[in-house]
Amino acid sequence: MRNFTRRGLIGIGAGAAAAGIAGCGGLKPSDGGSRHAGSDKGSGSSDGGTPTPTARPIGDGSTSRTGKQPHQPPAPVPLEPGQTPPQFVVFSWDGAGEVGNGLFPRFLDLAREHGAAMTFFLSGLYLLPESKKRLYDPPNNPRGASDIGYLTDEHIKDTLKNVRRAWLDGHEIGTHFNGHFCGGYGSVGNWTSRQWRSEIEQAKAFVKEWRSNTGWSELPSLPFDYDKELVGGRTPCLLGQDNLLPTARELGWRYDASSPGGRQVWPGKRAGLWDLPLQQIPFPGRSFEVLSMDYNILANQSVNSTNAPAHHHPGWREQATQAYVSGFKRAYETNRAPFFIGNHFEQWNGGIYMDAVEEALKYMAREGEKGGDVRLVSFRQFVDWLDVQRPEVLDKLRTLDVGQAPTGGWRQL
Repeated sequence: MRNFTRRGLIGIGAGAAAAGIAGCGGLKPSDGGSRHAGSDKGSGSSDGGTPTPTARPIGDGSTSRTGKQPHQPPAPVPLEPGQTPPQFVVFSWDGAGEVGNGLFPRFLDLAREHGAAMTFFLSGLYLLPESKKRLYDPPNNPRGASDIGYLTDEHIKDTLKNVRRAWLDGHEIGTHFNGHFCGGYGSVGNWTSRQWRSEIEQAKAFVKEWRSNTGWSELPSLPFDYDKELVGGRTPCLLGQDNLLPTARELGWRYDASSPGGRQVWPGKRAGLWDLPLQQIPFPGRSFEVLSMDYNILANQSVNSTNAPAHHHPGWREQATQAYVSGFKRAYETNRAPFFIGNHFEQWNGGIYMDAVEEALKYMAREGEKGGDVRLVSFRQFVDWLDVQRPEVLDKLRTLDVGQAPTGGWRQL
């Protein structure tokens, strides 16, 4: 593995082909209390196949305008001085392709059950057939190259179905860009701002023109305008943020989730965008903290092996679950800093990290159901809330360190 260190794994490893990993975003075919997201099921279609009656096609009909997104929380309001802030939690997914393992619909079902919203960072190449791969011209890499595999036609159709359902269920569709290059000269860490613009334009085009690229005129369009929907992303392996940000700001993005390792404190802006990093969280039984992403927990447990002996799995599953729960509790019981978790639709080590994420989400949802102001939201919904807060209130929240509750209680902050 390249570009990583132990413990926090700030760089996150790039893909080792022999292990079938693509760092923090690769998918491979399976054959090798508060309901703030809106949990009612009455409006729109969520099966991924039924056309939306009010859809107005955009371009070739790959995307469409369908009006206001369903299942959104009420308009955010500013905190009053001394008011306890909500505990925000964002579950996000890198790549967001469905490859026959059923993980995309599994977590859509889980989110619906608990009134949660999530962010899906869609890799543009997951909507591009391999037969058309030469349409992709990646910076500093050969035309058509990719460090993640192209999906089969059936898996592209499954991905379209689930992305469509995700948006109609109230989730956010961001971007994980395209080819996921993390090592060597072609790494995204070496790209210029101009090259990032090319990568973003191509990622958007693969979403906006999938119908032309596939010829599948019988499938329903995606129910959103991606030019308006796309307001943030996460770079492959958390590399290249410095040169990405100027371009992202020019494109009107509102946040970036690519910082290489953050702390559980209230965020600020960087280059005009909200900087929302994955965070160092407690790692039960170890003397160091780990980044709040499934791949980083894996790398610390099994030295990057995705298929370690099964007798390790129960203990590792519990350790991963408790890492997420510990991170949540530390924030919830002290400074109420938002908690950001990154995941992949992967069955690494027998799928234990998917089980850990599910159990952690259920735990957090139960805390909300007990009467706590716990909000399982998308990044977009979270920055909607940030944007209406008074600067002086956010400044006070930022004075609280990791695990630090306000002295004298929230009314005294």
